[in-house]
Amino acid sequence: MRMPLIAGNWKMNTTLSEAVALVKEMRPGLERIEGVEKIICPPFISLAAVKGLIEGSSIKLGAQNMYFEEKGAYTGEISPPMLAELCEFVIVGHSERRHYFKETGEIIDKKVKAALKAGLKPILCIGETLEENEAGKTEEVLIKQLGASSSRAYYQGGLVLAYEPVWAIGTGRAASGQQANDTIGFIRRQVSAQYGKEVAREVHILYGGSVTVGNIAEFINQPEIDGALVGGASIKADEFLGIVKQTSEIKQAR
Repeated sequence: MRMPLIAGNWKMNTTLSEAVALVKEMRPGLERIEGVEKIICPPFISLAAVKGLIEGSSIKLGAQNMYFEEKGAYTGEISPPMLAELCEFVIVGHSERRHYFKETGEIIDKKVKAALKAGLKPILCIGETLEENEAGKTEEVLIKQLGASSSRAYYQGGLVLAYEPVWAIGTGRAASGQQANDTIGFIRRQVSAQYGKEVAREVHILYGGSVTVGNIAEFINQPEIDGALVGGASIKADEFLGIVKQTSEIKQAR
């Protein structure tokens, strides 16, 4: 059985001092929870400080984005080698990057390749908009997004998938557990068809979109869902701890 994975995407929240305080508050509780891979993804400015605070713990660190070039005249960007000295994971292709910053499938694929080359594990986000969902285009969109940023080598390098329906992100309108499970099952079948059953069995596929301590059990109880990419609830210590704790209890009870 795949170990469940809970990743907290802090987005553009917390100053450096707030990030330090939040990690100090969460670390003891997170350390006591076993059977779950725990990842926190603070803003770039806090990565070095958070790395020091979680050193020697079971908590892992991720970044929220990166550029695909290793170095150069790209003012304001952060390269994969810069991140590789600080963290293990990096979120790629989040819907906010796709829609607000117009990142294409080609750009996201370059980021995935560059992350893996630098030894980082990408958490690749895919998902449809409300308009696409209501038009019955969910599967079509997901196939296109998977095809743009996917290869057998990516999965062997530790690629994690996160299904995040755009209409559920930050809206308080989460998909139902059954909806998310059915869609993630479809994603897993696509991976199996392209790269084989072994790859599909091993890849972690998370759900993301208005995940809270109140609804996490609905998702974790589903057989296809391996964990969650948590947004707003990940910057509230009690909420995030509750999400991780419930995940551990549900998975270990199986």
